[in-house]
Amino acid sequence: MNDTRHSPNTSVSASRRRVLAGISSIGFLSLTGLSACARADEAGSRTLKDPVTIMTYDAGGQATGLESLAPVVKTPAEWRAQLSKQAYHITREAGTERPYTGQYYDSAPEHGLYRCVCCDTALYDSATQFHSGTGWPSFYQPVDPHNVTENRDTSFGTVRTEIACARCAAHLGHVFRDGPEPTGLRYCMNAAAMTFHAIS
Repeated sequence: MNDTRHSPNTSVSASRRRVLAGISSIGFLSLTGLSACARADEAGSRTLKDPVTIMTYDAGGQATGLESLAPVVKTPAEWRAQLSKQAYHITREAGTERPYTGQYYDSAPEHGLYRCVCCDTALYDSATQFHSGTGWPSFYQPVDPHNVTENRDTSFGTVRTEIACARCAAHLGHVFRDGPEPTGLRYCMNAAAMTFHAIS
């Protein structure tokens, strides 16, 4: 998809870019040290046990209705066997990829859905993606509010809102209140936490 579709009225001011750059720097810290371990402990404490209700989508990108499904729970060894080293670190240890390194950080090449790399839950429609200038895929809303959860993240001495997959508790990224209309939100996601599925 072209930038016009993804980024109407989404220009980021110079001052906002500086703020976003500062947030990006904080994100790098999650790759190392005790902070990453602390966030991994927080992610582990959110292990799902009860059935979860999510909006399901078919291969053509059409919503097929809300379904109550068993959560996807695996051991660390099982997740490591399924995921790349980077995807495991991000989704299961609450890590962060470097900006401008993830696939589709700017926009998707065509219309499609972004799904959880861990459990294939639909997360974002590319029609809601916009160019934020941060170096991470950014969206102004999830594909359905049932499919993601919000968690309080107090790492690094700040309070942020973490976004996780509702079905498998995979860490995806964070949401900020500096996005475009119609929501004013910026769901800043890690590309390695998602897979893109084009819709014909």
